[in-house]
Amino acid sequence: MKQYNITGMSCAACSARIEKAVSAVEGVSLCSVSLLTNSMSVEGDAASEAVITAVKAAGYGASLKSSGKKSSELHSDELEDNETPVLKRRLIWSLIFLIPLMYISMGNMMWNFPLPEIIEKNHVTMAIIQLLLTTAVMVINQKFFISGFKGLIHRSPNMDSLVAIGSGTSYIYSIYTLFAMSDAQFNGNHQAVMSYMHELYFESAAMILTLITVGKLLEARSKGKTTDALKGLMKLAPKKAVILRNGIETEVSADEVSTGDIFVVRPGENIPVDGIVIEGNSAVNESALTGESVPVDKSTGDTVSAASINTSGFIRCRATKVGEDTTLSQIIKMVSDAAATKAPIAKTADKVSGIFVPAVIAIAVITVIVWLLAGQSFIFALERGISVLVISCPCALGLATPVSIMVGSGVGAKNGILFKTAESLENTGKTEIAVLDKTGTVTIGKPEVTDIIPAEGIPEEILLSDAYSLECKSEHPLAGAVVRAAQQRNITAQEVKDFRTLTGSGLSGLIGEEIIYGGNQKFISEKTDIPGYALKSAEEAALKGETPLFFCKNGVFTGIITVADTIKKESPQAVAELKKMGIRVVMLTGDNENTANAVGKATGVDEIIAGVLPDGKENVIRKFKKQGRVAMVGDGINDAPALTRADTGIAIGAGTDIAIDAADVILVNSRLTDVPAAIRISRAALKNIHENLFWAFIYNIIGIPLAAGIWFPVFGWKLNPMFGAAAMSLSSFCVVSNALRLNILKVRNPERDRKIKHKKIKEDKSMEVTLKIEGMMCGHCEASVKKALEAIPTVSEAVVSHESGTAVVTLTAETPFEVLKKAVEDKDYTVIG
Repeated sequence: MKQYNITGMSCAACSARIEKAVSAVEGVSLCSVSLLTNSMSVEGDAASEAVITAVKAAGYGASLKSSGKKSSELHSDELEDNETPVLKRRLIWSLIFLIPLMYISMGNMMWNFPLPEIIEKNHVTMAIIQLLLTTAVMVINQKFFISGFKGLIHRSPNMDSLVAIGSGTSYIYSIYTLFAMSDAQFNGNHQAVMSYMHELYFESAAMILTLITVGKLLEARSKGKTTDALKGLMKLAPKKAVILRNGIETEVSADEVSTGDIFVVRPGENIPVDGIVIEGNSAVNESALTGESVPVDKSTGDTVSAASINTSGFIRCRATKVGEDTTLSQIIKMVSDAAATKAPIAKTADKVSGIFVPAVIAIAVITVIVWLLAGQSFIFALERGISVLVISCPCALGLATPVSIMVGSGVGAKNGILFKTAESLENTGKTEIAVLDKTGTVTIGKPEVTDIIPAEGIPEEILLSDAYSLECKSEHPLAGAVVRAAQQRNITAQEVKDFRTLTGSGLSGLIGEEIIYGGNQKFISEKTDIPGYALKSAEEAALKGETPLFFCKNGVFTGIITVADTIKKESPQAVAELKKMGIRVVMLTGDNENTANAVGKATGVDEIIAGVLPDGKENVIRKFKKQGRVAMVGDGINDAPALTRADTGIAIGAGTDIAIDAADVILVNSRLTDVPAAIRISRAALKNIHENLFWAFIYNIIGIPLAAGIWFPVFGWKLNPMFGAAAMSLSSFCVVSNALRLNILKVRNPERDRKIKHKKIKEDKSMEVTLKIEGMMCGHCEASVKKALEAIPTVSEAVVSHESGTAVVTLTAETPFEVLKKAVEDKDYTVIG
């Protein structure tokens, strides 16, 4: 995705025009323009030159965002508020000329404010002074006319076009009136001169421009505040680092640190880049990244992140991620990307914005014609037309969604919750079913050995030594528990040859001439007889939520080692909060039913699905998606397909890079209570967007008919163009100010949580058939049978298990048993029922 800076936009009509122009370029697959950040994101293989040319042809400016700089530097420059100072100067100079203009035109005419005799007695002189003062205001605010008429020339009128036409019409008509007044005075017709004085609208032209500038200034200041969270993150980027070169400490710019460099951090200093501690102990404040105020203890082997603060001890670290790869830079990039994308809810506003300005111009013309045909004076009709032009506001429509997305993303980032796109921020709050992976998500993910139960005549140390030798070659979390327990007892691993692993079953290897097996009960029972007392011990352990690992050597049972993964202390609270929101909570795990039930009971989940193999998680998500919108929460490589399949994938921050890449939302803290917090932010942002869109639409629905004078025949209501301009200037300010209220959201406070209304689930007419199959030995067998069955047109899904020797087949229509049987037996397996 390429990012561009865009110049010349004034409202949503501009962004809609640019999107239409760029989308027509060959090779562009997706284009998204942000009025808030004046940027454009383009996906596809189109050349940058072609994209820039298309933008320029539409009447705007474009440039490719710079590359080669650090992410934080790049975005910090772009988000600098350069607009507010310019608008402030324009407003001050406008007021310098507007105040005397209003004094002469309205103060003297309406309230008899004193003027020099030479001006007061000569009305033409008074009108010429008004002309000069108004011209000065128009020159100061020439940007409205340049942008507005450029838009008209390119057949893409925008908000500036409305202002330019409204103000320009008042100015031109007033000049015509001035000439008529001069002619009347030359001919000595003083009554006509006085009549023409009341037809001058110089003050309206100047006031419209000044009031719109006031609105633009308020809007710019508020827009600047919407990016405060992002700018705050950028300011955290450390500028300096102390690295070791040839044993000597050298202070360098943080940009100069390379991967592998050794850097030192003293108490009170910022950590310059991501790294791993190689010496020393300290407590590190990571609140800038995680929102967690309590410092985290760090020692040798622990990771540290850029922008966190070393609060106590001296540490020496090795740089692992620098520049754009640091955690801070990635957070900044995600928040910025979320603001650059568009939420689905914005599509309606975009469609309206694309035709809004031409429609308003048409309404204004029709208004003037209708009032003239109704017998009203030209002045009356002109006033109504100008009021329609200056009260209409496409800006509020264009800003309604992006400001809420930007503020919501910023609130999330400050609390360690990262939304990758605007769509993910919108969809998270619509979750109806939350599926939680057990290991590493509901539990800590670092199992520990709880008991060692050797067989009769087998010393405990021998059992642990054999298990350690075998498990140290495995990457499974349960293997890690055995390894740590052996290392704590200073047991040395023996050399293992011909090591093999069977997914979901167990391990095998040779120690000398002896073959060792380790794995679950079913796997070991195929290799040896397990004594009754061992089976009873295993059952008792499983009921407590512990996982028993069985071992045997040369066909002789050697014992059991039980392992348990501790439940995260916040998991029960997170589940309770999700349920309070009306969300059905499901726990998904590959563990046995007893272990899963123990964890599920302790946390209070609604449903437990145990014994799911890694490739089966995606199928479970596919099933749940038929019942409602699904959020999958996981952390491992094997969770990535399920995270991608879910409506919203939520990755635990401490998880694997693959899981994080596959997810839509990332929880930096790895804290399960951040799942309901993310939903809370999404719901609040979505509600805020609905409010903004409502006010943007209702403002125009009420304001345009009022300005057109539709109520004049009934109630005598008519709107002065100056009041219309004032209303227009405040509309965008109100929308942006409403979005800023998201900053006061208490993301971890469940008191205001409300249950969502679930949509009615369509009746599932699918059927399930369970086939009993002989001959399956491993995961490859399962995959072969699954592929064969799912190739049948009427089979939507097949869940195959070699452990139970079954295939649960979901059918969309009746299918003869012989068809299913043949598909399996063609792969050399036997269907026995």
